[in-house]
Amino acid sequence: MAGILGKKLGMTRYFTEEGRSFPVTLVEVTSCVVTQIKTIDSDGYDAVQVGYFHKKESKINKPILGIFKKANVEAKLGLTEFKGQMTLMDGEEEKPVEVGSKLTIDQFQAGEKVRIRSKSKGKGFAGVVKRHHFKGGPASHGQGDKLRSRGSVGASSYPSRVIKGMKMAGRMGGENTTLRDVQILEIDSEKNLLVLKGPIPGAINSTVRIWK
Repeated sequence: MAGILGKKLGMTRYFTEEGRSFPVTLVEVTSCVVTQIKTIDSDGYDAVQVGYFHKKESKINKPILGIFKKANVEAKLGLTEFKGQMTLMDGEEEKPVEVGSKLTIDQFQAGEKVRIRSKSKGKGFAGVVKRHHFKGGPASHGQGDKLRSRGSVGASSYPSRVIKGMKMAGRMGGENTTLRDVQILEIDSEKNLLVLKGPIPGAINSTVRIWK
């Protein structure tokens, strides 16, 4: 398994050598470092803990700072985990990562497909037409102010309450969203950029989790 974290820069257009055009998202991959290896024997599950983005030591609380001190790595903005075991290519040989190993975009290849996870944009309080794609009410025949209304949500005398899970108006967006089979069109190792085909969730400068 391979995984890394980056920052969404925005979208642009990508042209292939054959002249085909694709909308793409640019992700800047930052310096990620392994801070801890978790195993079934010691922690009850297999995972690789990774620190990402730089942050001053003076702005980190002591319990979190102790994790970086123990791993003998520089302070990072956040920590995340990739379940399972992670490997890196050492020449032509594939070896498991160790504490202090740096994760780069070289573990990915152009043309392969990866998974993307990031927090979608927050839309605020939204009605059912925007949030759940309801059709809405009729536009004529005495329609008053119910054009974008949800309609009835409750039952009659039984059970005399709104059923859990009813699609209603509420806060929209701002949720962790995962996309599968996102294709990498190009890798720029000099600028640490991944060119991903199509749009991905999240605002500009938001954290993007990439793994395969």
